[in-house]
Amino acid sequence: MELIPGLPEDIGLECLTRLDHRIHGVASQVCQRWRNLLKSREFYIHRKQAGKTHHLACLIQSLPPIPAAKSGGGGGEVKQPGPGGAPSYGITIYDSVSGEWERLVPVPKYPDGIPLFSQLVSVEGELVLMGGWNPTSWNPITDLFIYDFTTQRWKQGKELPSKRSFFASAVLDGKIFIAGGHDESKNALKTAWTYDLRNDEWNEMAQMSEERDECEGIVIGNEFWVVSGYGTEHQGRFEASAECYQLGTGEWKRVEQAWTVGKCPRACVGVGKDGKSLVNFSELDSLVGVGTCAVELGNRTNLVTGVTYLGAPQGFFLVEGQNGKLVRIDVPEEFSGFVQSGCSIEI
Repeated sequence: MELIPGLPEDIGLECLTRLDHRIHGVASQVCQRWRNLLKSREFYIHRKQAGKTHHLACLIQSLPPIPAAKSGGGGGEVKQPGPGGAPSYGITIYDSVSGEWERLVPVPKYPDGIPLFSQLVSVEGELVLMGGWNPTSWNPITDLFIYDFTTQRWKQGKELPSKRSFFASAVLDGKIFIAGGHDESKNALKTAWTYDLRNDEWNEMAQMSEERDECEGIVIGNEFWVVSGYGTEHQGRFEASAECYQLGTGEWKRVEQAWTVGKCPRACVGVGKDGKSLVNFSELDSLVGVGTCAVELGNRTNLVTGVTYLGAPQGFFLVEGQNGKLVRIDVPEEFSGFVQSGCSIEI
């Protein structure tokens, strides 16, 4: 069966390559061959090489309050479904080209909000949500979920090897790398693992030289960096050092003075213009100096969110490069909540 009746195979493939990612879900229902093609890794790589992929920001964001049920003559009251009135979180998608905002369907296992402090990364056009705390009990979990933008559905992957929170994560060479964080007893960790999405399996790596809780992961070149963090006995005293894992040698290398002492690196680390150093987006401007989250959107553009002080309205800005001016963007009310963390996805 031809991809498109009456057209040569190569022309049919190019036609499908040019389909907007937003209609892949509909296109996958045309026939089994289209479905298999659109979901394949080879098609993703072909679209990327042809320059037909698209960068989106994926944000872990607090959800709007849920209106409480009215009783008698009362009304107007709102509530948050989290423990003790804490906000619940969902995943927001922002397209900087079209200016569109949308929210992904909930993870079936957690219909009222994703696990608290979970990690979000993207691998070859798919979104991976892992770890965090159960939003009801606040107990650490090992769940891992994968969102397929073609089918617009979540599926469950192999669980994390152990319970850990506030760990570093990043994607390198098509695999997810995680390291550090702390276990369910609040002990800081120096262990590290990789996750192969295609084979749905975890493999243990060499350990870092020291414990690193509340660290941040980022990729520089062909190295996985674990930035700052602190040991069990030094709660909240963020280090200036980092450790980088080199694919070629399979070993960790310690990097001194890579970060500002005492500064939390969570969600605000970027790569400098030289492609070798680290950037702290929380130091870019006082408008985003607190609760900073930065997500790269391609073409040197970053989405940066944050506030001037705790309790201030969340600010949303586009920034060109690491030192550009903040350009405020308009955000619909339902997408104006606090952004805990995020990642970029190319689909």
